[in-house]
Amino acid sequence: MKRPTGIKTYPGLEHDINGSMTMIGKIIRDAWVFELLPESETCEGWEISRIDAIHQQVNDEWDKYGCMVSNLPEDLSKRHKRIYDEAIKTAKEKGWDPEQVARDED
Repeated sequence: MKRPTGIKTYPGLEHDINGSMTMIGKIIRDAWVFELLPESETCEGWEISRIDAIHQQVNDEWDKYGCMVSNLPEDLSKRHKRIYDEAIKTAKEKGWDPEQVARDED
């Protein structure tokens, strides 16, 4: 299916690069943590403007907690840990290497 020129869409969490350990992947996972999106929502086919809108909502939620995981209430902290532990495990199984990413950023 050919997309109209200029419209950019997100491929979805399962199809994102680096095992979805990207900025957009983080936005989606954080939206799950704050229950802005159901955990079944991968944002596949979303236009970037929709991702940007969720990003703003995620930022607003993080601002309530000083942008620190350690400030999250227990229920959110547990959800964050579960979601991110699973995401890291899955990404590593897909070949994501956080140490390589850090070396590439140097």
